Amino acid sequence: MNLIEIVNTPDEQRDHQWEIDFFMAVTQGNVKLIHEVPQQGPDGWPYLLVETGAEATEPANKIMQWAATKGVGLVVNPMKSYPDYVFTYGMLWNFKETGRFYQEAAQSPVGTVEMEKGQGLHAGPPAPHYLPQYVRNILKEFFRDQGVLRPRILVMSQDRKHYDLAFSLESLGNPPTKEHQGIAEALSWFLPPHYSVVLVSEIGLPQFSDL
Repeated sequence: MNLIEIVNTPDEQRDHQWEIDFFMAVTQGNVKLIHEVPQQGPDGWPYLLVETGAEATEPANKIMQWAATKGVGLVVNPMKSYPDYVFTYGMLWNFKETGRFYQEAAQSPVGTVEMEKGQGLHAGPPAPHYLPQYVRNILKEFFRDQGVLRPRILVMSQDRKHYDLAFSLESLGNPPTKEHQGIAEALSWFLPPHYSVVLVSEIGLPQFSDL
């Protein structure tokens, strides 16, 4: 099925296979930009708005590649009561880097974690393929807008299979605990869905590095 046929599938028939088919079709199909500049979505994040249809001539892949370098998401057919799809920024840059919008990952914590004493820890700065420089720059810009000038990060794992991207609470100004969940969820918009984001104190951990 082509993209136009797929987005006309009734909502009740949209299962995991529909999502797979949609991903394949949208990367090969054409869309039409509704606005030339990103628009603020209901969640507060910037999105390019596009629609499908016979008049659509712009390759969706090209638009996604552009958005992946600009820190914006993508909404397909926002004029519907429920858009056909909302791509976060993290999904788009993951597609640019890997050809996938997300990978399967074990359930991971989002928010804060307390390290248990005695647990072995594999930790270090993020590799370029894990967090490309252009993504780091966009994250730094987001933090600057929040008044955080030098956020520090560490990638860490206890089993070398599941990794957390840790943000230093000290570098974020030690926000109150009740705000940690919201901060972690905000940061998750910038990252692929399978990434685990945690906010932790640097005390007792290996050295963090500047974002």
